[in-house]
Amino acid sequence: MDILRFITAGSVDDGKSTLIGRLLYDSKSIMIDHLEAIEKQTKNREDGEIDLALLTDGLRAEREQGITIDVAYKYFATPKRKFIIADAPGHIQYTRNMVTGASNSELIIILVDARHGVIEQTRRHSIIASLLNIPHVVVAVNKMDLVDYSQEVYHSIVGSYAELAAQLGLREVTYIPISALNGDNIVDPSQLLPWYKGHTLLHFLENVSIANDINLSKSRFPVQYVIRPQTEDLHDYRGYAGKIVSGIYQVGDEITVLPSGLTTTISAIELGGKPVQNAFAPQSVIIHLADDVDVSRGDMLVKSSEKPQVEQTLEVHLCWMDAKPLSVGNKYLFQINSTRVRSVIKSVEYKLNVNTLDKEFSPEKVGLNDIVRATIKTAQPIAFDSYQTLRVNGGGILIDETSNVTVGACMIQAVEN
Repeated sequence: MDILRFITAGSVDDGKSTLIGRLLYDSKSIMIDHLEAIEKQTKNREDGEIDLALLTDGLRAEREQGITIDVAYKYFATPKRKFIIADAPGHIQYTRNMVTGASNSELIIILVDARHGVIEQTRRHSIIASLLNIPHVVVAVNKMDLVDYSQEVYHSIVGSYAELAAQLGLREVTYIPISALNGDNIVDPSQLLPWYKGHTLLHFLENVSIANDINLSKSRFPVQYVIRPQTEDLHDYRGYAGKIVSGIYQVGDEITVLPSGLTTTISAIELGGKPVQNAFAPQSVIIHLADDVDVSRGDMLVKSSEKPQVEQTLEVHLCWMDAKPLSVGNKYLFQINSTRVRSVIKSVEYKLNVNTLDKEFSPEKVGLNDIVRATIKTAQPIAFDSYQTLRVNGGGILIDETSNVTVGACMIQAVEN
């Protein structure tokens, strides 16, 4: 059973918490004792209904007090698929939290209040989805009950958002009219929306294809661990363990070790402790090479015919996540997959307005939650792809060397040769 990771985004009071609560409640993914506690908290409501928003409000309250939680994750499953929901705050001062939650998501649900339509926060969330190259976008037009389930209101919002999607280059956008409070079109089709012939939200989440999101044409195998038992039985054993992040590997393939550029061939592949002839993303395997070449953690094994770029100068979109401002000349550890090297910020070209996409060139200050275009110089060459073409090998982080805290999220841009 595969796993769909998705994030929800919406303006204040768009019903994000209620939507997550409705998905958990209607899919019967709530523990009985938790449900009983929620029922007690809402027993005095006049309508007698359970306040589903309480299922996530507890986590949100902790997060807003700055206690422990930056992004809250909820887990549930149906007979068809498992789900991980990243619940990040939607305010502009929490841009870093949304970037964190969205970076590993295959899908984003953007809630739009049917009464207000596409607003500034809708645009900002869509811009971040575009920057992070999230493959699937669902626009859930919520609170349809407050506009009398109007088909005209819904189609007006769809038209407005379609213009925005075209401007941002969002590829796959699906529109669903819902009422999270009443459960319309969440799990079961709503009888109050007879003009809507599409899928319910849960049906779409269960059936959206994510297999095509895995790139099988560019082979990327970051080495996580070198296995050398050096026992009497396994005296000559040398295997390179890791996860294939993209592509397909076969015994006999010609391999280039990056960044050194040494070449050899694959002599064997182990999957689950058993030899196999081929393996593919996202499997975790052990690869054996025909020659005794120098390979260590952080190196990357790629097919010689499918090489990525190898550079020391990186152009990135950088989301700054630290309260201490970013300054040109600052030094950090840069990590991409299992590769970690020292680096320095060489320049900041512009700051991006995440509401309008306007660029502020040569900004005087880069602070918490700002997104900028920056140049990073690494101490050693890095094997990478542009984030737009291969997310799994185009996203990196900056780490403070003294505190070991992640201070920036990087989306590497294509480098002109």
